[in-house]
Amino acid sequence: MDYEAIIHSLIDPIVSNPESILIRVSEGTSPKDVLILIVAEQEDASRLIGRKGTVANALREVISVAGKNENKRIHLKFESFDEEGKED
Repeated sequence: MDYEAIIHSLIDPIVSNPESILIRVSEGTSPKDVLILIVAEQEDASRLIGRKGTVANALREVISVAGKNENKRIHLKFESFDEEGKED
């Protein structure tokens, strides 16, 4: 299953800069686990997490339904790009 395409279709309308989104899909600690890392700019990462994690939890719920088709447990992790190198 193309988890990257599914996630892009879910998050692209939410973020302000969808071109800067980086998604990495890898195996988890067991063969049934899939780890998906979503890296975005600070502002977009905040949007994807939402207040008290509501948006992140909703995304986890939706993508877990897709994973159940293949008997997989999907784990989403959100990070923002490092701000190092930028002058204030």
